[in-house]
Amino acid sequence: MNMAVDNARLLILATDKYPPFRVDVTVLLARELVSRGFSIDWILQSERECRKPSRQRWGGGVVYVGQTDSGESRTRRFRKHVLDLLNDLRVLSLVRNRDYDVIQVRDKALAALPALWAARRSGAAFVYWLSFPHAESSTYLARAGLARYPVLYRIRGWCLFQLMYRFILPRADHIFVQSEQMKRDLASYGLPEDKMTPVPMGIELDDFNASLRNPAEAVEPATIGYLGTLAGERRIDFLVRCLALVLPQVPEARLLLVGGSDRPTDEQKIRAEAQRLGVADRVEITGFVPRARALQLITRAAVCVSPFYPTPILNSTSPTKLVEYMALSKPVVANDHPEQRLVLEESRAGLCVSYDERAFANAIVSILMDPEEAARMGERGREYVERNRDYRRLGAKLADKYREIIARGMRRELAAWKNG
Repeated sequence: MNMAVDNARLLILATDKYPPFRVDVTVLLARELVSRGFSIDWILQSERECRKPSRQRWGGGVVYVGQTDSGESRTRRFRKHVLDLLNDLRVLSLVRNRDYDVIQVRDKALAALPALWAARRSGAAFVYWLSFPHAESSTYLARAGLARYPVLYRIRGWCLFQLMYRFILPRADHIFVQSEQMKRDLASYGLPEDKMTPVPMGIELDDFNASLRNPAEAVEPATIGYLGTLAGERRIDFLVRCLALVLPQVPEARLLLVGGSDRPTDEQKIRAEAQRLGVADRVEITGFVPRARALQLITRAAVCVSPFYPTPILNSTSPTKLVEYMALSKPVVANDHPEQRLVLEESRAGLCVSYDERAFANAIVSILMDPEEAARMGERGREYVERNRDYRRLGAKLADKYREIIARGMRRELAAWKNG
């Protein structure tokens, strides 16, 4: 085992494909940790068609890129999963040739088995990063009648639950979770709280600074802004109905939807609802635009909204939309989701209400009618993000936690050696 904590080496197996695009991987891990002296190797499956395994330089080390099959048939999708698992098994040979301090698995229950064995064999710390409750999701979809094969989903949910919460996570040296709520959920299964660290979603603040320096236009005093996907499962027609309730009190109100959907029918549904309510001329949908342009466009809004349709499996997630609005100094109306409620209570950057059209409309009106308080909310939100959700800050805290995990493992090894 490498005894130099300041030059720690990590091996990460993750569900992300190569090359990764999620900022919590590309920025928080591959940039912020590496800039603090960490070296990271990766085991990832190729995103594009790949006939043979390869090695690529990326993200502070080497990526061991696995084969994939991009076919859409059931057989070829199954083959893709098999190829991914075979690539994950490379962890067994890698620990023989390289000296890792931490072997980490993210959201891959089956891959955790060889990774755990490799960690115990090599003396590395075994860390699991849980970003979504997959076991609970399978069970919920089956019970709610949303699964295509309910019986199979129930079986998968039960198997994942037993594997994750009864075998893998109790044996992990540390567990990173997505939110304080997920930490509480796992503690209710009997996992020790002192072995879990929440790592909420953050942002790269420089992106938002650029948008503030170069806004699309001036703020429009009665514009309600939403930034994100318009996919049907988000139920954005909810906001159209909120707008209809706002207009009698704020006749000049408009709804700006910055985003689009891969399915044309999703946008059509939103427009149809606007037509039905007679507010079509008050709704603007930009469609997909580059991220930098999207951030510029949302600066037009006087208040931003973060409706998060309440389902049990999403209670433990960490939405980024709320934090993005706050980084742009926007007052926010959000519904009562554990993470959103916590952030708004700590920051006082907006109003947290129930997932109800009338409650949302009243909160929006309250903010639009008091521009001075809205400005103060925006300032408080921006300050909160700078202190708590910039990836530089999160990266520093995460680096300290890894060093603590590694140092704890070193002390155990030393004690075992003395007692042996």
